[in-house]
Amino acid sequence: MAASASTSSSSEEEITLTVKWSGKEYTVRVCGDDSVAELKRRICELTNVLPKRQKLLYPKVGSKLADDSILLSQLPLKSSLKMTMIGTVEDDIIVDQVDSPEIVDDFELGKDEVIDIKDKDVNKQKLRRRISIYKIELRNPCREGKKLLVLDIDYTLFDHRSPAENPLQLMRPFLHEFLTAAYAEYDIMIWSATSIRWVELKMGQLGVLSNPNYKITALLDHLAMITVQSDYRGTFDCKPLGLIWAQFPEFYSSRNTIMFDDLRRNFVMNPQNGLVIRPFRKAHANRDTDQELMKLTQYLLAIAELDDLSHLDHNNWELYSEDGPKRRRHA
Repeated sequence: MAASASTSSSSEEEITLTVKWSGKEYTVRVCGDDSVAELKRRICELTNVLPKRQKLLYPKVGSKLADDSILLSQLPLKSSLKMTMIGTVEDDIIVDQVDSPEIVDDFELGKDEVIDIKDKDVNKQKLRRRISIYKIELRNPCREGKKLLVLDIDYTLFDHRSPAENPLQLMRPFLHEFLTAAYAEYDIMIWSATSIRWVELKMGQLGVLSNPNYKITALLDHLAMITVQSDYRGTFDCKPLGLIWAQFPEFYSSRNTIMFDDLRRNFVMNPQNGLVIRPFRKAHANRDTDQELMKLTQYLLAIAELDDLSHLDHNNWELYSEDGPKRRRHA
């Protein structure tokens, strides 16, 4: 028991590091239960160098700083330590995300494992720290009485890896019709695991930020995510909706929020609010047949009048998308 308590204490203890980059020194505060990926996110907040562009150097650690999944408590890091970061800020000509690695290792977590991850104190602490650091900037006011729809971008609204001369060729079919219909009942936030500049660029190119028929409440990026640990899957990033609920408690909660993403692991901290959709890939071949957003529109409108969405089984959404909420109430 004493050893366990000691380990827990060392994981929660705050570590203050100094990161040298481009002739300047930056103070970064992390905890032992944070991962290298989280350290890079903190550095990004200070320097605007994206995590994927960072190379961290510290002689005593060697190549371990290249593994984003390693927890800082597993490394010989102490407060006042100085390390060097090599990296370049992306210039005004935004580098598209096609140079980022393809995410192919999505996985379905067992019910008990999801509960374990969601209820772990260490993950709750990470969420609290993220809430205190990351502030959501509203593009449009939250609307009283509306539910909340949170949307991913890559492979959800947009095929980000297929080549095209015009971004509109990679937009998922019926995107604007979907957002227009959803906006009648839902405030809409877009949350991508990329940088906020890339989110703004792509949503601007697709006409999402200027469409007169709907308004986007807020944009969130990779800095809003947290890294969690699974006993079976190791460490991975996710999108905790608790971040939004904590900042706008008078408008949103688990009762009125639904999140669409093609990666089920992204809502491991709030599984009851997540709906896994089919990824939109190979846009040129599939854009004439993809009906996903049309079907999802039916489902969103069917459940919009319900008081509490947190008890719905979104895994079976297609069975109910055309049947309305009555069948849902008795499911």
